[in-house]
Amino acid sequence: MVTQTVEAIYDGKVLRPKKRLAIKPNTPVQLTIRAVEPKTKKKKSALKVIESLKVDAPANWSEDIETYLQAQKRSHGS
Repeated sequence: MVTQTVEAIYDGKVLRPKKRLAIKPNTPVQLTIRAVEPKTKKKKSALKVIESLKVDAPANWSEDIETYLQAQKRSHGS
């Protein structure tokens, strides 16, 4: 006899396992249902995301953005 613990989603009519079960189709089974809290990812602030990018840029980049953007356009032939 196979015993498995699987996560599933109940769509209002049927349970849909998130992974394939190790049993043949139409095999009778016994279910014990325990609702689980959805896993939530801790959200990062936009500033933390930007800081994590580790962009190599001049110290005055944000103050003089137009100059750097124009220089980039010229270097790409635009």
